[in-house]
Amino acid sequence: MNRVKVTWQRALQLLNGSDWRRALLDILQITVGAFLIALAFNLFFVPNDVVPGGVSGIAILLRHFFGTPVGLVTLALNLPLFVAGLRWAGGLGTGVRTAFAVVVFSLALDLLPPPETPITENPLLYVSYGGLMSGLGAGLVFLAQGTMGGGGIVARLIHRFTGLSVSRGIFLSDALPIAAAAIVFGLEQAMFGVMVVAISAWAMDVVLAGGRRARQALIISDEWEGVRDALLNDLHRGVTVLSARGAFTGAPRSLLLCIINQTEVARLRRLVQEIDPAAFVIVNATTEVWGGGFGLIQDA
Repeated sequence: MNRVKVTWQRALQLLNGSDWRRALLDILQITVGAFLIALAFNLFFVPNDVVPGGVSGIAILLRHFFGTPVGLVTLALNLPLFVAGLRWAGGLGTGVRTAFAVVVFSLALDLLPPPETPITENPLLYVSYGGLMSGLGAGLVFLAQGTMGGGGIVARLIHRFTGLSVSRGIFLSDALPIAAAAIVFGLEQAMFGVMVVAISAWAMDVVLAGGRRARQALIISDEWEGVRDALLNDLHRGVTVLSARGAFTGAPRSLLLCIINQTEVARLRRLVQEIDPAAFVIVNATTEVWGGGFGLIQDA
Protein backbone atom coordinates (compact mmCIF):
# COMPACT_ATOMS: atom_id res chain seq x y z
CA MET A 1 0.00 0.00 0.00
CA ASN A 2 2.84 2.39 0.80
CA ARG A 3 4.41 1.70 -2.59
CA VAL A 4 1.13 2.59 -4.35
CA LYS A 5 0.85 5.79 -2.31
CA VAL A 6 4.38 6.85 -3.24
CA THR A 7 3.66 6.17 -6.92
CA TRP A 8 0.51 8.34 -6.89
CA GLN A 9 2.43 11.11 -5.15
CA ARG A 10 5.04 10.95 -7.88
CA ALA A 11 2.32 11.07 -10.54
CA LEU A 12 0.89 14.24 -8.96
CA GLN A 13 4.34 15.79 -8.94
CA LEU A 14 4.65 15.07 -12.65
CA LEU A 15 1.29 16.73 -13.33
CA ASN A 16 2.04 19.80 -11.22
CA GLY A 17 5.64 20.33 -12.28
CA SER A 18 7.70 20.58 -15.44
CA ASP A 19 8.55 16.86 -15.33
CA TRP A 20 5.32 16.08 -17.21
CA ARG A 21 7.12 17.09 -20.40
CA ARG A 22 9.78 14.50 -19.70
CA ALA A 23 7.10 11.89 -19.02
CA LEU A 24 5.41 12.76 -22.32
CA LEU A 25 8.69 12.43 -24.17
CA ASP A 26 9.27 9.06 -22.49
CA ILE A 27 5.87 7.83 -23.66
CA LEU A 28 6.61 8.99 -27.21
CA GLN A 29 10.03 7.34 -27.08
CA ILE A 30 8.58 4.05 -25.82
CA THR A 31 5.98 4.16 -28.61
CA VAL A 32 8.63 4.68 -31.30
CA GLY A 33 10.85 1.96 -29.82
CA ALA A 34 8.02 -0.57 -29.60
CA PHE A 35 6.98 0.15 -33.20
CA LEU A 36 10.56 -0.35 -34.40
CA ILE A 37 10.74 -3.76 -32.71
CA ALA A 38 7.35 -4.71 -34.19
CA LEU A 39 8.56 -3.70 -37.66
CA ALA A 40 11.70 -5.81 -37.21
CA PHE A 41 9.51 -8.80 -36.38
CA ASN A 42 7.00 -8.31 -39.18
CA LEU A 43 9.48 -7.40 -41.90
CA PHE A 44 12.34 -9.75 -41.09
CA PHE A 45 11.74 -12.34 -38.33
CA VAL A 46 8.18 -13.66 -38.78
CA PRO A 47 8.29 -14.09 -42.60
CA ASN A 48 11.62 -15.93 -42.38
CA ASP A 49 10.81 -18.09 -39.32
CA VAL A 50 13.54 -16.51 -37.19
CA VAL A 51 13.04 -16.95 -33.45
CA PRO A 52 15.00 -14.27 -31.53
CA GLY A 53 14.26 -15.76 -28.12
CA GLY A 54 11.97 -14.47 -25.40
CA VAL A 55 8.18 -14.46 -25.21
CA SER A 56 7.75 -13.12 -28.74
CA GLY A 57 9.91 -16.00 -29.98
CA ILE A 58 7.48 -18.43 -28.36
CA ALA A 59 4.64 -16.58 -30.12
CA ILE A 60 6.36 -17.15 -33.48
CA LEU A 61 6.63 -20.87 -32.73
CA LEU A 62 2.93 -21.06 -31.81
CA ARG A 63 2.03 -19.21 -35.01
CA HIS A 64 3.81 -21.90 -36.99
CA PHE A 65 1.72 -24.67 -35.39
CA PHE A 66 -1.67 -23.03 -34.83
CA GLY A 67 -1.68 -19.88 -36.98
CA THR A 68 -2.27 -17.70 -33.92
CA PRO A 69 -1.50 -13.95 -34.19
CA VAL A 70 1.94 -13.15 -32.85
CA GLY A 71 0.89 -9.92 -31.15
CA LEU A 72 -2.08 -11.34 -29.30
CA VAL A 73 -0.10 -14.35 -28.04
CA THR A 74 2.78 -12.09 -26.98
CA LEU A 75 0.38 -9.94 -24.97
CA ALA A 76 -1.34 -12.98 -23.42
CA LEU A 77 1.97 -14.54 -22.37
CA ASN A 78 3.19 -11.25 -20.91
CA LEU A 79 0.13 -10.63 -18.74
CA PRO A 80 0.88 -13.24 -16.04
CA LEU A 81 4.57 -12.31 -16.18
CA PHE A 82 3.68 -8.66 -15.70
CA VAL A 83 1.52 -9.43 -12.66
CA ALA A 84 4.25 -11.63 -11.19
CA GLY A 85 6.81 -8.92 -11.86
CA LEU A 86 4.76 -6.35 -9.98
CA ARG A 87 4.50 -8.72 -7.03
CA TRP A 88 8.00 -10.16 -6.82
CA ALA A 89 10.38 -8.49 -9.29
CA GLY A 90 9.91 -4.74 -9.28
CA GLY A 91 7.14 -2.25 -8.73
CA LEU A 92 4.72 0.16 -10.35
CA GLY A 93 7.40 2.64 -11.41
CA THR A 94 8.91 0.70 -14.30
CA GLY A 95 5.93 -1.65 -14.48
CA VAL A 96 3.54 0.92 -15.98
CA ARG A 97 5.99 1.85 -18.70
CA THR A 98 6.69 -1.82 -19.38
CA ALA A 99 2.98 -2.56 -19.69
CA PHE A 100 2.59 0.34 -22.13
CA ALA A 101 5.54 -0.85 -24.22
CA VAL A 102 4.23 -4.41 -24.37
CA VAL A 103 0.70 -3.28 -25.37
CA VAL A 104 2.03 -1.00 -28.14
CA PHE A 105 4.36 -3.73 -29.38
CA SER A 106 1.64 -6.39 -29.39
CA LEU A 107 -0.91 -4.15 -31.15
CA ALA A 108 1.63 -3.07 -33.75
CA LEU A 109 2.51 -6.71 -34.47
CA ASP A 110 -1.08 -7.53 -35.43
CA LEU A 111 -2.14 -4.18 -36.90
CA LEU A 112 0.93 -4.16 -39.18
CA PRO A 113 0.89 -7.76 -40.43
CA PRO A 114 3.97 -9.18 -42.16
CA PRO A 115 3.99 -9.07 -45.99
CA GLU A 116 2.78 -12.17 -47.81
CA THR A 117 6.14 -12.37 -49.54
CA PRO A 118 9.26 -11.60 -47.43
CA ILE A 119 10.99 -8.40 -48.50
CA THR A 120 14.22 -10.38 -48.42
CA GLU A 121 15.16 -14.02 -48.05
CA ASN A 122 18.86 -13.29 -47.73
CA PRO A 123 19.92 -14.36 -44.20
CA LEU A 124 22.64 -11.71 -44.05
CA LEU A 125 20.09 -8.97 -44.70
CA TYR A 126 17.21 -10.07 -42.49
CA VAL A 127 19.48 -10.99 -39.59
CA SER A 128 21.48 -7.74 -39.79
CA TYR A 129 18.67 -5.29 -40.42
CA GLY A 130 16.24 -7.08 -38.11
CA GLY A 131 18.79 -7.22 -35.31
CA LEU A 132 19.76 -3.57 -35.70
CA MET A 133 16.16 -2.39 -35.82
CA SER A 134 15.05 -4.41 -32.80
CA GLY A 135 18.13 -3.38 -30.82
CA LEU A 136 17.54 0.28 -31.63
CA GLY A 137 13.91 -0.01 -30.53
CA ALA A 138 14.79 -1.83 -27.31
CA GLY A 139 17.42 0.80 -26.53
CA LEU A 140 14.86 3.59 -26.91
CA VAL A 141 12.45 1.78 -24.57
CA PHE A 142 15.18 1.23 -21.95
CA LEU A 143 16.28 4.88 -22.18
CA ALA A 144 12.71 5.84 -21.30
CA GLN A 145 12.94 3.63 -18.17
CA GLY A 146 10.74 0.89 -19.61
CA THR A 147 11.35 -2.70 -20.65
CA MET A 148 9.83 -5.06 -23.20
CA GLY A 149 8.70 -7.47 -20.48
CA GLY A 150 9.01 -11.15 -21.27
CA GLY A 151 12.55 -12.38 -20.77
CA GLY A 152 13.54 -9.47 -18.54
CA ILE A 153 10.74 -10.24 -16.07
CA VAL A 154 11.47 -13.98 -16.24
CA ALA A 155 15.13 -13.27 -15.45
CA ARG A 156 14.21 -11.18 -12.40
CA LEU A 157 11.84 -13.88 -11.13
CA ILE A 158 14.49 -16.58 -11.60
CA HIS A 159 16.98 -14.41 -9.71
CA ARG A 160 14.55 -13.84 -6.84
CA PHE A 161 13.61 -17.48 -6.32
CA THR A 162 16.85 -19.28 -7.29
CA GLY A 163 19.61 -16.71 -6.81
CA LEU A 164 20.74 -17.15 -10.43
CA SER A 165 22.14 -13.94 -11.89
CA VAL A 166 19.86 -11.79 -14.04
CA SER A 167 22.19 -12.09 -17.04
CA ARG A 168 22.02 -15.88 -16.87
CA GLY A 169 18.26 -15.70 -16.47
CA ILE A 170 18.01 -13.62 -19.65
CA PHE A 171 20.25 -16.13 -21.41
CA LEU A 172 17.93 -18.97 -20.40
CA SER A 173 14.80 -17.08 -21.46
CA ASP A 174 16.35 -16.54 -24.90
CA ALA A 175 18.06 -19.92 -25.22
CA LEU A 176 15.02 -22.12 -24.60
CA PRO A 177 12.86 -20.71 -27.45
CA ILE A 178 15.86 -20.74 -29.78
CA ALA A 179 16.54 -24.38 -28.87
CA ALA A 180 12.89 -25.16 -29.65
CA ALA A 181 13.32 -23.35 -32.98
CA ALA A 182 16.20 -25.68 -33.81
CA ILE A 183 13.77 -28.60 -33.52
CA VAL A 184 10.91 -26.93 -35.39
CA PHE A 185 12.67 -24.92 -38.11
CA GLY A 186 16.09 -26.55 -38.20
CA LEU A 187 19.50 -25.85 -36.71
CA GLU A 188 20.38 -23.21 -39.29
CA GLN A 189 17.36 -21.04 -38.42
CA ALA A 190 18.21 -21.37 -34.73
CA MET A 191 21.74 -20.15 -35.49
CA PHE A 192 20.25 -17.11 -37.21
CA GLY A 193 18.25 -16.46 -34.05
CA VAL A 194 21.44 -16.45 -31.99
CA MET A 195 22.98 -13.95 -34.41
CA VAL A 196 19.91 -11.70 -34.12
CA VAL A 197 20.18 -11.71 -30.31
CA ALA A 198 23.87 -10.75 -30.51
CA ILE A 199 23.35 -7.95 -33.05
CA SER A 200 20.32 -6.63 -31.18
CA ALA A 201 22.26 -6.55 -27.89
CA TRP A 202 25.11 -4.64 -29.56
CA ALA A 203 22.74 -2.10 -31.12
CA MET A 204 20.96 -1.62 -27.80
CA ASP A 205 24.28 -0.98 -26.04
CA VAL A 206 25.15 1.68 -28.63
CA VAL A 207 21.83 3.44 -28.04
CA LEU A 208 22.14 3.26 -24.25
CA ALA A 209 25.68 4.68 -24.44
CA GLY A 210 24.15 7.70 -26.14
CA GLY A 211 27.19 8.38 -28.31
CA ARG A 212 29.14 9.45 -25.22
CA ARG A 213 31.70 6.69 -25.26
CA ALA A 214 35.18 7.75 -24.25
CA ARG A 215 38.44 6.40 -22.83
CA GLN A 216 39.70 6.53 -19.26
CA ALA A 217 43.47 6.86 -18.92
CA LEU A 218 45.35 6.00 -15.72
CA ILE A 219 48.98 7.09 -15.75
CA ILE A 220 51.77 6.42 -13.24
CA SER A 221 54.98 8.27 -14.00
CA ASP A 222 58.01 9.64 -12.20
CA GLU A 223 57.55 12.70 -14.44
CA TRP A 224 53.89 13.05 -13.53
CA GLU A 225 53.99 16.83 -13.32
CA GLY A 226 55.21 17.11 -16.91
CA VAL A 227 52.61 14.60 -18.08
CA ARG A 228 49.92 16.50 -16.19
CA ASP A 229 50.89 19.79 -17.84
CA ALA A 230 50.92 18.17 -21.30
CA LEU A 231 47.44 16.75 -20.82
CA LEU A 232 46.13 20.11 -19.59
CA ASN A 233 47.85 22.38 -22.12
CA ASP A 234 48.36 20.22 -25.23
CA LEU A 235 45.44 17.81 -25.04
CA HIS A 236 43.19 20.34 -23.29
CA ARG A 237 41.71 17.71 -21.00
CA GLY A 238 41.13 17.87 -17.28
CA VAL A 239 43.33 15.75 -15.04
CA THR A 240 42.76 14.44 -11.52
CA VAL A 241 45.82 13.66 -9.39
CA LEU A 242 45.24 10.73 -7.04
CA SER A 243 47.49 9.60 -4.22
CA ALA A 244 48.62 5.98 -4.55
CA ARG A 245 51.17 3.69 -2.91
CA GLY A 246 53.14 0.87 -4.48
CA ALA A 247 52.28 -2.48 -2.91
CA PHE A 248 55.78 -3.91 -3.34
CA THR A 249 57.93 -0.90 -2.37
CA GLY A 250 55.41 0.98 -0.22
CA ALA A 251 56.57 4.19 -1.89
CA PRO A 252 53.97 6.95 -2.44
CA ARG A 253 53.10 7.63 -6.09
CA SER A 254 50.94 10.10 -7.98
CA LEU A 255 48.26 8.56 -10.21
CA LEU A 256 46.85 10.70 -13.04
CA LEU A 257 43.23 10.14 -14.11
CA CYS A 258 42.17 11.63 -17.43
CA ILE A 259 39.08 11.10 -19.63
CA ILE A 260 39.64 11.54 -23.38
CA ASN A 261 37.86 10.89 -26.65
CA GLN A 262 38.54 7.70 -28.56
CA THR A 263 40.33 9.72 -31.26
CA GLU A 264 42.72 11.23 -28.67
CA VAL A 265 44.27 7.96 -27.54
CA ALA A 266 47.13 8.16 -30.06
CA ARG A 267 47.91 11.77 -29.09
CA LEU A 268 47.96 10.84 -25.40
CA ARG A 269 50.32 7.94 -26.13
CA ARG A 270 52.74 10.22 -27.99
CA LEU A 271 52.66 12.92 -25.31
CA VAL A 272 53.40 10.47 -22.50
CA GLN A 273 56.10 8.72 -24.53
CA GLU A 274 57.90 12.02 -25.21
CA ILE A 275 57.93 12.95 -21.52
CA ASP A 276 58.46 9.57 -19.83
CA PRO A 277 58.93 6.46 -22.01
CA ALA A 278 58.93 4.32 -18.83
CA ALA A 279 55.48 5.52 -17.70
CA PHE A 280 52.84 2.95 -16.79
CA VAL A 281 49.62 3.67 -18.70
CA ILE A 282 46.23 1.96 -18.62
CA VAL A 283 43.51 2.97 -21.08
CA ASN A 284 40.00 1.62 -20.44
CA ALA A 285 36.81 1.98 -22.46
CA THR A 286 33.95 3.85 -20.79
CA THR A 287 30.32 3.67 -21.88
CA GLU A 288 29.06 7.04 -20.68
CA VAL A 289 30.70 10.33 -19.71
CA TRP A 290 28.90 13.51 -18.64
CA GLY A 291 30.28 16.96 -17.90
CA GLY A 292 33.76 18.33 -18.32
CA GLY A 293 33.47 18.90 -22.07
CA PHE A 294 31.52 15.70 -22.75
CA GLY A 295 28.01 17.17 -22.63
CA LEU A 296 25.67 17.98 -19.75
CA ILE A 297 24.00 15.21 -17.78
CA GLN A 298 20.52 16.69 -18.40
CA ASP A 299 21.09 16.36 -22.15
CA ALA A 300 21.88 12.65 -21.95
